[in-house]
Amino acid sequence: MLKKKHINNTTNFANTLLQWNNLDNTRQMPWKGEKDPYKVWLSEIILQQTRVEQGLAYYNAFIKQFSNINKLAAAPDEKVFKLWEGLGYYSRCRNLLATARFISKEKKGVFPNTYDDIVQLKGVGPYTAAAIASFVYNLPYAVVDGNVFRVLARVFGINTAIDTTEGKKYFTRLANELLPKDNAGIYNQAIMDFGAVVCKPAAPLCEICPFNTTCIALKNKVVNQLPVKEKKLQQKKRWFYFLVMQHGNKTFIQQRTSKDIWNQLYQFPMIETSEATDTAVVLKEAEKLSWLTPGGYISNKVSKVVKQQLTHQQVHGSFIYVQFTQKPLKQTDWIAVTQTQLQQYAFPKLIHLLWQQSLPNPSEGGA
Repeated sequence: MLKKKHINNTTNFANTLLQWNNLDNTRQMPWKGEKDPYKVWLSEIILQQTRVEQGLAYYNAFIKQFSNINKLAAAPDEKVFKLWEGLGYYSRCRNLLATARFISKEKKGVFPNTYDDIVQLKGVGPYTAAAIASFVYNLPYAVVDGNVFRVLARVFGINTAIDTTEGKKYFTRLANELLPKDNAGIYNQAIMDFGAVVCKPAAPLCEICPFNTTCIALKNKVVNQLPVKEKKLQQKKRWFYFLVMQHGNKTFIQQRTSKDIWNQLYQFPMIETSEATDTAVVLKEAEKLSWLTPGGYISNKVSKVVKQQLTHQQVHGSFIYVQFTQKPLKQTDWIAVTQTQLQQYAFPKLIHLLWQQSLPNPSEGGA
């Protein structure tokens, strides 16, 4: 059981939340109330590390292209990655394909219907498994995501850090004690919606909150201090210099294959440094790698530097345009493509940001 001081107002929590859901929750999403496990699973994978507003268009595009799990499983990797392009955290896309193919082949297209089987799927953790199990099958498993952490921390005045083992266990235990076992799906969706539209991270709507007479954080004037996080992310800084190298009407690209960010996406051949570096130094490094031959190319255009903030790192990127004046040396991992063919490949968001800053944009068929 939970500590006494944190359960003084748990009795009516679920009833109050469900009443708010019935009377005031107007949040609309296409997967709400959905009982097709494929669609719920797809929405949950897309929404991992992604805001609903951003993920919505991707969900609709995937459903339009792949109406069931067998169609997704049969799709070529390149087509799926291209559809995922710009959503980030591409390991989710790899897991999506792996799970779709596992269910299609090993389970004959039938999605598992127990929590224990769902949580074994690649890319599915306890939160996602609880969401699918409760939304589709109404199984009594509480979801615990950022919205739930925030609502519970504030209403019950919990200052245990949510990013610690102790905190995760405590909040999960509380969430499951609060869960109405016969109404798990609606309750889970309600508490997530409540955290998204009322008990928001910034500027929460405390004046209209149905818990404003019992919320411990509001009573103690610490709403903006909860939930507590203990760890601070260490940000690594990286500089990516992309060589946009052209010979005739072809541009050279390569696929990222190392266990790093953007694995399996495409980029222009790139030289990475740990700090901002002069273009001349980058070009000299390219010559050392036998990418370029002195006197065999012209480079007189460089893009602005664009910055992208990832979870654990800050990446700076720049285009260095190179025109070969003689046939380049053959590189085993380079692919020569036309402007039109570039549109078929999935590139990281950073490259799209650079295209926006530096015309022409090859993926849009620019000159």
